[in-house]
Formats: sequence, structure tokens, C-alpha cells
Amino acid sequence: MENNPTESERQKEHARRVRAMFAGIATRYDLLNHLLSGNTDRRWRQTVAARLRPLLGRGTRTLDVACGTGDLALTLAEAGETHVTGLDFCRPMLELAVQKARARGRRLPFIEGDALHLPFADAAFDVVTIAFGLRNLASVEGGLCEFWRVLRPGGTLAVLEFSHPRVPGFSSLFRFYSTRVLPRIGGLVSGSRGAYEYLPDSVAHFPDQERLAELMRAVGYEQVVYRNLTGGIAALHTGVRAL
Repeated sequence: MENNPTESERQKEHARRVRAMFAGIATRYDLLNHLLSGNTDRRWRQTVAARLRPLLGRGTRTLDVACGTGDLALTLAEAGETHVTGLDFCRPMLELAVQKARARGRRLPFIEGDALHLPFADAAFDVVTIAFGLRNLASVEGGLCEFWRVLRPGGTLAVLEFSHPRVPGFSSLFRFYSTRVLPRIGGLVSGSRGAYEYLPDSVAHFPDQERLAELMRAVGYEQVVYRNLTGGIAALHTGVRAL
């Protein structure tokens, strides 16, 4: 009799594979992000900080999920007086985040944990962010529900993620770059071509701008809006947990 894996087992195996992949490229992750995007990734994170700045006052609590090496967490901490916590399931990434924070004179808590099972109480945060991590979760809907759980009523979720280009003709050019050029350069620099073949594949299977907005509304977020960045290569979605 064939034993089919349960949903929980499938999620654990997916997480194991993704964690191992990121651990393998951790030391080259920042370099390749900046190189392969022409530093556009920095501008995208600054856009998130600018959008959230009015919410990042003294005493507010912000959680950056899938924080990786800490770029967005540090950008948010430097944009306001909020207390920022970073969470990721990849220890090598977190170790780099701690080193980066210390080099910039910041002491942020970086916690190892699962985005689908956040180790925090209900309504623990005023703001939750995730940058380029939602598509890596075994369940997008599960992640959105868990973020909703730890947000206080009236709190804001911000999702920065690769999306689907909207400029005519640009989509084909981006597809060529992401499937042909990016894996080749990423493989040469990181030693793991597979990790950079995974990126365009994960983007292709991720919900487009409207579908992600619909998923957020279905979970219970209100005031859901999105902004296309760089022609839709990425998009910033925000939503508010209902009071």
C-alpha cells in the first residue's frame, strides 16, 4: 500500500530543501542580489521603508519575516524608532544578519523560526513585513494567515515580492534574463546554479499582483493595495488587519 505524504510532511520537506539551498549560497547572497539587480533591490527596500515610515514610531513593534541577511530589517530600523525583530529559518543567513547589524551599530533580535509557525503570541506586532520570501513558503495562504494572527487589529502587513511585469515587451526581456542570464552568473559566483534556476521558476508559479491581493482579502486583510515596482518585476502589497 502506497503511503502518500501528508500536507504537513510536504511542507516540512519543502522547507528543508529551501533552507538547504539558502544555506549553500548565504555567503554570496548579498553580493549577487546587488549585482544581479543592479542595486535595484536596495531601492525597492527603501520604497517599503518610505511607505511604512508613518507607522514606525517609538514603541511600535515590527516583525520582518524571512529576513535573510537582515537588509530590510535594518532599513526599517533606520527609517524610524520602531523595535524591529527579524526572523528566518536559515541559520547561516541569520548569522550574517547579526554581523551586519553590529557593523552598522544596531542590536536587533534575529530569531530562527518558521514563517508558517511563528513563535509569537497573537496580536504581538504593529507591522509585519516580508521581502522576497512569501513565494518560498510551502503555503502562501498559510503564511498570510500566520502574519494576520501576529498582527494587532489595525496593524499593517507589507509584502515585497517578485511579480509579473506589466510593460508590453518587457515581460519577454525579463523572462530571458531571469531564465538564461541570471542562472549562469549566479551559478558562477555562488557555485550553485540550481539556486538561481529556482528563482525564476518560483516567480513563475507565484500569484500575480491581482491574485495576491485577492488572497490577502480572502484571509481578512482590508485596504489591500499594491504598487508595481520597475515595471512590475516586483510589487509592494499592503493590507490592514481589520479592527
